[in-house]
Order: sequence, then structure tokens, then C-alpha cells
Amino acid sequence: MAGKSKHGKHLPRSKRKGRTTFTAPAAPKPAAAQVSEPNPEARKPAVPPAPKPKARVTVAQVSNVAAELRRIGIVAGIIIVILVILALIFA
Repeated sequence: MAGKSKHGKHLPRSKRKGRTTFTAPAAPKPAAAQVSEPNPEARKPAVPPAPKPKARVTVAQVSNVAAELRRIGIVAGIIIVILVILALIFA
């Protein structure tokens, strides 16, 4: 069986070329050897940065809203009339 071809067979991991496995980066070692005097400025609470101005909200013009509501009302009325006619025909 040594003469059989290996067509379609996967190579074992040890014989794959160009494939690298992902390794997680090593965690940094704690600096326990460095002991320093506490800084008096480090004890003060940090001042929070000034809040950034939020984006201005623009309000749609009332005339556009009224026109859209009018169109929606007309379409809704037409749909209701069609439904009533269909209910009378199929009843």
C-alpha cells in the first residue's frame, strides 16, 4: 500500500508548510521591584474633561409634517374604502 497516492488526504500538522498558529501575547510582568514614594498629586481626584457639545437636533418644518400627514390620511382613507368594498363583495 506504499504506492497509493495521497490525493485528497490532508497533511498532518507537522508537515504543513507556511501555516503558523496563533499564540496569545504574553502578559506583562508586574513591576513589583519598583517601589516609589507616592506622589501627593496622584492622590488628588482627576478633573473630568469638559463635556463635548452634542450635535444639534434639527426639527422638521411644520409645513412638511402637515403635508406628509395629509398624504398619509388620504392613503389610509383609500385603503379603508377598498377594504369595505371588498368586505361587501365577499360577504
